[in-house]
Amino acid sequence: MNPTPHDRFYLPTHQWLRREDGGAFTLGITDHAQRELGDIVYVQLPEPGQHLEAGDVLAVVESVKVASEILCPFPATVVAVNEEARERPERLNEAPYEVWLVQLLPDDGASMPALLDARSYDELLCA
Repeated sequence: MNPTPHDRFYLPTHQWLRREDGGAFTLGITDHAQRELGDIVYVQLPEPGQHLEAGDVLAVVESVKVASEILCPFPATVVAVNEEARERPERLNEAPYEVWLVQLLPDDGASMPALLDARSYDELLCA
């Protein structure tokens, strides 16, 4: 089990968000998410420049057990995607806090979801 890093925020839906210089957020899946999914075999990512509303399908992560949709947490434009996640999806199992999926630039004035710090996310997992 990978320890929960303290340098980012977490969503109750088991994704992590790390704020980058310039206001963008890097998004990935948590260790809990990758363990629940099992062996990840495919990742579908959006195209850079694509605009998404909160709740739109941002990515699909498929394992040998299930396909899981990752929803966009806030209105944003995709500024980058991680080709490593697309080309080597098993890396999400190996290093979920190093291998990210997308970088998102929130719309000006976008309403942000409730974000959890590492301690609160760990408490959620223990509940």
